[in-house]
Amino acid sequence: MTGPPIPLAADFPPTLDSFDFRSLVPALDGTAWAGLFTKITLLVWITVAILIVFFLVSYRNPQLVPTRRQWLAESVYGLIRDSVAVPVIGREGVRFAPYLTALFAFILLNNLWGIIPFAQISPNAHLAFPAVLAVATWLLYLAVGIRRHGFLGYLKVSCWIPEAPLGVQPLLVPIEFVFNLLLRPVTLSVRLFANMFAGHMILLVFTLGGVALFQADALLLKPVALVSWAMAIVMTVFELGIMVLQAYVFTLLTATYLQSSLAEAH
Repeated sequence: MTGPPIPLAADFPPTLDSFDFRSLVPALDGTAWAGLFTKITLLVWITVAILIVFFLVSYRNPQLVPTRRQWLAESVYGLIRDSVAVPVIGREGVRFAPYLTALFAFILLNNLWGIIPFAQISPNAHLAFPAVLAVATWLLYLAVGIRRHGFLGYLKVSCWIPEAPLGVQPLLVPIEFVFNLLLRPVTLSVRLFANMFAGHMILLVFTLGGVALFQADALLLKPVALVSWAMAIVMTVFELGIMVLQAYVFTLLTATYLQSSLAEAH
């Protein structure tokens, strides 16, 4: 599989081809594996390596007075434990704090690739990666709920609204079943994907738009190119905030779903 050429002004406005990348493995005739290891795959593996090395090194020799690395690692864990896991889930949230911390750190670092030079795209701008994270969360809260209530008990807790009149339950139960047990991974993944996809497209429009305006024949358009590039810088700062927020929101919603699985009533 061969990807499109690097986009220049001739490729403005950006299209879906901006999300297609050359394989980093030389293509061989009859080889289906060549197109699987792309720039996006490499970024994800780098993210995993960074997180593993960082946390292992930070806690290799824990000190009573923490080093900078240990303090940073403990701060990330403490942030998620104290602002997400325990407040949302309750006392049982402590046992889910490691998963939520890993989820937050993984999503955030993957998001940050979107504004890092030479990477300039988040793997979460491809639907497959948010979908895998959402399915992992979905399987976790289903397993937690079934373990706590049993299979039938979990269905009742998730789908039956005790306060609702008996006559409307046949209408509400299917709605609650679809919303609580089927749509949650969809909404989780689409929210993250859509924000990263839109952010990447916006940065492409302003950056490549400036190139197109600067290379235009009309001299009056060249100063406008500077405005376009300035907006690209402004939107990069704005996108940084969105990246952090989306990682936090995904983690917060995961904690909310886990809490609903552990709750004794709807």
